[in-house]
Amino acid sequence: MRNVLPAFLIMFIFPLPAMAAGEVLTVSTIRPVHTYSIVARDPASGQLGVAVQSHWFSVGALIPWAEAGTGAVATQSFVDVRYGVSGLELMGEGMTAQAALDRLVREDPNPEVRQVGMIDARGNVATYTGADCIQFAGHLQGENFSVQSNLMIKEGVPEAMAAVFKQARGSLAERLLAALEAAQAAGGDLRGKQSAALLVVSGQATGRPWQDRIVDLHIEDHPAPLQELRRLLNLNTAYEHMNRGDHALENNDVAGALAEYGKAQALVPDNLEMKFWHAVALANAGKQEAAISLFATIFRHDERWRILLPRLAEAGLLTADPAALNRFVNAGLITEGSSQ
Repeated sequence: MRNVLPAFLIMFIFPLPAMAAGEVLTVSTIRPVHTYSIVARDPASGQLGVAVQSHWFSVGALIPWAEAGTGAVATQSFVDVRYGVSGLELMGEGMTAQAALDRLVREDPNPEVRQVGMIDARGNVATYTGADCIQFAGHLQGENFSVQSNLMIKEGVPEAMAAVFKQARGSLAERLLAALEAAQAAGGDLRGKQSAALLVVSGQATGRPWQDRIVDLHIEDHPAPLQELRRLLNLNTAYEHMNRGDHALENNDVAGALAEYGKAQALVPDNLEMKFWHAVALANAGKQEAAISLFATIFRHDERWRILLPRLAEAGLLTADPAALNRFVNAGLITEGSSQ
C-alpha cells in the first residue's frame, strides 16, 4: 500500500495560486523540511526501509515512502511528495531507482532545492542533492543504502551515518535507527530536534499490506525524538513476539507461544499486558502454578486484570474448570492452606 497523502494535505504543502497558462509554481510556495535520512535494503531479507529525523513537526507524514517489493524513497529539503508517490509508481513499473529519479528531476520545475534518496527492490540506489539545498548539505551512497542530509550544523553527517550503518548489526530497522543516532552524534540539524520516523516493509509484496508493513513508527513532536523512537522500536519488537505467540496458540503450539511471550516480556518486563497473556498461555498449557504466580504479580499492580479472567473463560480463550478458574481469579488473595 502506497503511503499517499490526502489531497487536502498536498494542497496545504503545495498551495496552488491562480496561474496563467504555462506558469509554474515558484519555490516560495513549497514548505522546507531540512533534515537527515537514510534509505536502505537488507540483502538477506529483501526488506526495504526509510528513517528520518528533522526539526519539523510530523516529518513522517512527508518524507518517508516505501512499498513492499518496489522500493523506498526519502524526499526532503523543499519537500515535493510527488517524488515519493511517483517514485514508487515508476519503480513499481520496472524502472531502476536511478531512472525514476532522473525522470522526476527532469520534470521538476525547481529541482535545485530538492534532496531525494531512492532505492529499488534490487538494491539499486539513487540520490540527488540540488545546488540550492542549504549547507551543510550532501549525500553518500553505499551498497544497498543511501544517506542524505541538509542544513546540518557541520560537515561529515552523511559519512558518520554510512560508517555506522555498514557496521551495525540486527534487523534493518535497528540499523536504520543506528544511522540516525550517528547523524545526531555528529552534530545533526542546525536547528535541533523535533520529529522522526521509521518505516520498513517486506522485500516481497504479499497482497496483504498490513503484513507487508513491518515497522511504521512516527514521533510527531518530542524533545528527544530518536530516544523515543528507540523506545517505540523496542516495544514494536516485543509486540511482534506477542503476535507470533498468538499465532502459535492458534496452531495449538503452546510451547512456541510460551517462548514468544517470554521473549516479549524480556524486552518490556514492566508491561502488564504482556505478562497477562503470558500467564493465560501458561494456564492453557496446564502450568497452573506458574500462571497463578504471574497472575498474582499482575493483580498487585492492577486489579482490573482480575475482572477479565472470567470473561476470557466465557469466551473460550481461557481453558479452566471452575476450580482452576477460581484459583486464577483469586491469585494473590488465597494463602497456602486456605480452602479453595
